[in-house]
Amino acid sequence: MTETLSIPAPAEDATPEASEREEPAAGPSSGLTEAADLPSPAAADGPAEAFDLLYARLARPLLRQTYLLTGDPAPAGQAVRHAFRQAWERWPEVAVDRNPAGWVRTAAYDHALSPWHRLDPRRRAARRDGAGNGTESGRRLPPEALLDLPPSYRRTLLLHDGLGLGLSETAAESEASTAATAARLMHAREALAEYVPGLRRVAPDRRREIIRSMLEELADACSLPGLPSARTARDGSERTVRLRTGASFGAAALVAAAALLASLAGPQAHDSARQAPREAGAPAVSGSSPDGQENRAAG
Repeated sequence: MTETLSIPAPAEDATPEASEREEPAAGPSSGLTEAADLPSPAAADGPAEAFDLLYARLARPLLRQTYLLTGDPAPAGQAVRHAFRQAWERWPEVAVDRNPAGWVRTAAYDHALSPWHRLDPRRRAARRDGAGNGTESGRRLPPEALLDLPPSYRRTLLLHDGLGLGLSETAAESEASTAATAARLMHAREALAEYVPGLRRVAPDRRREIIRSMLEELADACSLPGLPSARTARDGSERTVRLRTGASFGAAALVAAAALLASLAGPQAHDSARQAPREAGAPAVSGSSPDGQENRAAG
C-alpha cells in the first residue's frame, strides 16, 4: 500500500493585466519553468526584442532554479545575470540554437555550480541555518537536502523532476550519458528520502510530481532578489565587451611599446659595452685571441 503525500495546489499563472504591469524581468510569481503565456522570442522583430522576450520568459524562473542549486539568493542572482550577459554577447550563436532557453540555463547552472562557490562562507551558513527545517512532518524538503547532493545530482534532479525534462533531454543538457543520468537521478531521489521518508512509500509514478512540488515550495520559502531589466542586461553585456576590447588593445599596445624599446636599446647597449674604457693597469687583450696569447708571446 502506498502513502499519498499532500501536494500544495499549483500557483496560477499571472493574469495578462498583472504581467503588463510588471517589469520585463519579473516573470511568473512562482514556478520553475519559463512563462509560456508570454510572447515567444521567435515572434520578435530584431535581435534586441528577441533577447528581451526570452529574458521576460526565463529570467525569474531561472533565478528560482539557481537558488535551489546554490541555497543562497546572492550567487543565484549572479548566475542569472552572468548567463544573460553571455547570451547577449554571443546572441548570433544563441539565436540559432535549437533551444535558446537551454543555452542560457546551462550557462547559469555552470556558473551557479562553480567549485569556487563551495568556499563561500555564506553557503556554509545557509546550510547550517536550514538544518532541520521542515523535517517534523516529514512532508517538506529542507534546504540541506539539496545542498548535500553532489552538484551533478542536484542538476539532474532539478532538470528532470523540477523542470519536467525527459531523461534523454536531461542527459544532453547535463552532458552525460543516459545511463549515468538515470543513476544520478536514482541516487538523488534516495538521498531525498533520507530527509522525507514518506517518499519511499509513494508510488513511483507520483514521486516525480511530489518532488517537483517540494522543490517549488522550497523556492517559494525564500525572498529572492530583484533582477535588472532586459535592457539593463544588454547594456551591461555591451559595456563588458567594450572594456574587454579596450583592455586587449591596451595590452597589445604595451607589448608593442616594450618590444620597440627593447629593439632600440639593444644596439645602443651593445655599442656602449664595446666602447667602455679599460680599467687602469688592465692588459690589453687581442681580439684575435681571447686569452691574449699573441700579446704574451710578443712580450
